[in-house]
Amino acid sequence: MTVNSATDISGLQSTAPDHPAAADLTVRSIRTQIVDIPTVREHKLSSLSVTHQSHILVRVGIGNGVEGIGEAATLGGPRWSEESVETIKAVIDGYLAPALVGRPADRFEEAAILMDRAAKRNASAKSALQTALFDAVGKTRGLPVHTLLGGAVRARIPVLWALASGDAEQEIDEAKEKIEKRLHNTFKVKIGVNDPAEDIKRLTKIASAIEGHGTLKVVDVNQAWDEAMADRWLPALAEIGVGSVEQPLPHWNLAGMTRLAARHAIPIMADESVFSIHDMFAVARQAAADVVSLKLVKHGCLTALRDVAAIARAAGLGLYGGCLLESSVGTAAHLQVFATLPDLAWGCESFGPLILKGGLTKERLTYQNFCVCIPEGPGLGVTLDEDAVAHFARSD
Repeated sequence: MTVNSATDISGLQSTAPDHPAAADLTVRSIRTQIVDIPTVREHKLSSLSVTHQSHILVRVGIGNGVEGIGEAATLGGPRWSEESVETIKAVIDGYLAPALVGRPADRFEEAAILMDRAAKRNASAKSALQTALFDAVGKTRGLPVHTLLGGAVRARIPVLWALASGDAEQEIDEAKEKIEKRLHNTFKVKIGVNDPAEDIKRLTKIASAIEGHGTLKVVDVNQAWDEAMADRWLPALAEIGVGSVEQPLPHWNLAGMTRLAARHAIPIMADESVFSIHDMFAVARQAAADVVSLKLVKHGCLTALRDVAAIARAAGLGLYGGCLLESSVGTAAHLQVFATLPDLAWGCESFGPLILKGGLTKERLTYQNFCVCIPEGPGLGVTLDEDAVAHFARSD
């Protein structure tokens, strides 16, 4: 399949120039597959509860025979954003794949432009596809994706663990186990399901139990509060020693976020308020946050994530690497781009593979000394375990 000449970018050829077979980077095929993996425990957010995680695997075949892989994840269907694994598959199969088949796999920005023309928003779908392009080209060149993005500036990143069962005693035991195993000593706690007073009691218990050994770096409200409620409870979070509060207000309420950021000392982190570069500019312009959570499923592709990060850095906001319970495929993609950011002072929460009951790759990501290591090797640094994929694949 080729792209109509009307979609050419600045007069570029619509297909890759002739190359020897080994160097043929033309996109020849794009396949998608849904997989569902159970979680080791219930993961509660303010608006939903997760007992299994659904992913879309994307496979991009290029002319030299190399296959690149990518992944998109969602939480509880179209409840966190407008996308679900079912819509992601449909959009890729019906709209994004036809826009890219026949194009050069190594023109990453061109691919992003073509995908934006083919479908509005659908950030998860686009990120999975561009990730697979990067993986295919990296494998072809024998280079890790972070080298294609300009090169890594770190080999490991401090990594948080999310406490989200809602049961303080279980969460204390879980946190102590993570600390003892030197996997995680900074924690993110999900709140917003219960009355704020109950959440404060729970947080106080956890903070007291791990004092001197671990810290509550992030408390995620997941848009559950209004401004008055946030004004009432943010001082209590600060008194407990919480490092930042993530998305206390609905994503649209930037004015309220701005007022909270001005009135309270505890740093405000923007998550659902920042999908696009335009969102990031609006948050920066209005001083609506102190930190931004970066996620491929929001920003649309690896290159767009870097653009969002650049705007945040220019405005003096801190950077935090978010996640959406990705498997080792999606996690590796995040780590490849996180490794290239000049500053990532708030660390990351790339713990997805550890909360899933099974993996999709032959390689396990390395978590040690409270950090996650950047995968090495060509492309993403991980390869699919086809038996595992078959085990977790959703039947048609």
